[in-house]
Amino acid sequence: MLKIKEHIESNQDDYLELLFKFLRQKSISAQNVGMEEASTMLKGIMEDIGIETRLIETDGHPVVYGELHNDKNDFTLLIYGHYDVQPPDPVNEWNSPPFEPTIRDGRIYCRGVGDNKGQLMAQLLAIKTFKEVHGDNLPINIKFVFEGEEESGSPNLAKFVETNSELLKADLVYTSDGPMHETGAPFVLLGVRGMLYVELNAKGAKWDNHSGNKGNIAPNPAWKLVNLLNTMRDENGKVLIDGFYDDLREPTQSELELISTLPYDADQIAQQIGYKKFDMTKEDYYHKLTMEPTLNIAGFHSGYGGEGSKTIIPATAQLKIDMRLVVDQDPDDIYEKFVKHVHKYDPNIEVTRHGSMKPSRTSSDSEVVSIIKRAVENSYRQKPILQPSLGGSLPDYVWTQILGVPSVVVPYANSDEANHSPNENLNIENFFNGILCTCHVIEELGTSKFDK
Repeated sequence: MLKIKEHIESNQDDYLELLFKFLRQKSISAQNVGMEEASTMLKGIMEDIGIETRLIETDGHPVVYGELHNDKNDFTLLIYGHYDVQPPDPVNEWNSPPFEPTIRDGRIYCRGVGDNKGQLMAQLLAIKTFKEVHGDNLPINIKFVFEGEEESGSPNLAKFVETNSELLKADLVYTSDGPMHETGAPFVLLGVRGMLYVELNAKGAKWDNHSGNKGNIAPNPAWKLVNLLNTMRDENGKVLIDGFYDDLREPTQSELELISTLPYDADQIAQQIGYKKFDMTKEDYYHKLTMEPTLNIAGFHSGYGGEGSKTIIPATAQLKIDMRLVVDQDPDDIYEKFVKHVHKYDPNIEVTRHGSMKPSRTSSDSEVVSIIKRAVENSYRQKPILQPSLGGSLPDYVWTQILGVPSVVVPYANSDEANHSPNENLNIENFFNGILCTCHVIEELGTSKFDK
């Protein structure tokens, strides 16, 4: 691995130049901006590295699929990532043009540099490095699935995996996305929470009314939603929707032991979330973050919200709710229970489903997890933090539930990458460390002997 490290160090300028070329190419899936050009560019980059690559069409943006195969190898790793990015808005809050990679204080600033083009490119450059140092025959087979719709909720990924399950056969799925732990320590994440996003609309009169002249006369739909919310959650945060917790999987003893070993700094978390009164034990914090579902008010709008006052009874009210789900909760099942609860209270409230994603979990007792943990530790010369689940959501379930293989997430980006925000950034050192870490993973999987 010393030769690998030296090769990365001697090719840093070339590696950054390739990354910058990819970053300059816009690929905003939500607006269909630059997607065809980005997928074609990525295909070309992979082919230049020597990866057999093709574009596979979906009902949305294409998947860039590649593979390196040697019949002598026993183990197949599938690397997942995404080439689409978030819109750059609000553009006026960027300190440099959002699609022009700019280096300041050891960081690259650009939309998509952390999420996910920089981490995706670190994986590809690891293949390039490994091949140039050790020759074309890697010690494991590698498949690549880079989708173009992750930032739009991956609406076509599940169908893609179902249709191409034979092509995608693998022993492990490896994803590098999201930030490292806030302490700067490397992460090995064994799952994600799922998600269900809904919108509620309540109506009163046909138009806004004078709050004095028609006060106590015209109905106020905002109160309908406020009263409904009070039936959904108690003062301790417990969700009161019938059957909401029915399929909740209890954490294993191994997972509880993992939580007990995780680092914790309440003051740092308080600063990170901007809430000085934060007060929670480590056990509660990690249990709530990784093992418990949520019912969150993401937005509430009704009536006048402008400057000064306007005395009205609003005609409409809108509520947006997201629910983070944990294994084995099913978004379809939770949606049915949610709608039933709403319509039991008021059948005239309209419920719209905007998106969902299933939760996912890989066992911490899996032998391949131990191998990944060892590879990450050897790369960073620091024990990684092994966490049962990410608090957020990724389409990890397509691997664990549809493809039926274990899956791990090892983020390479700095904890303050500001993904989805203005001034998204990636520490240059993190980028090169990600290349090295991927090389360690390939090496460790290739030399380890275990029952798959």
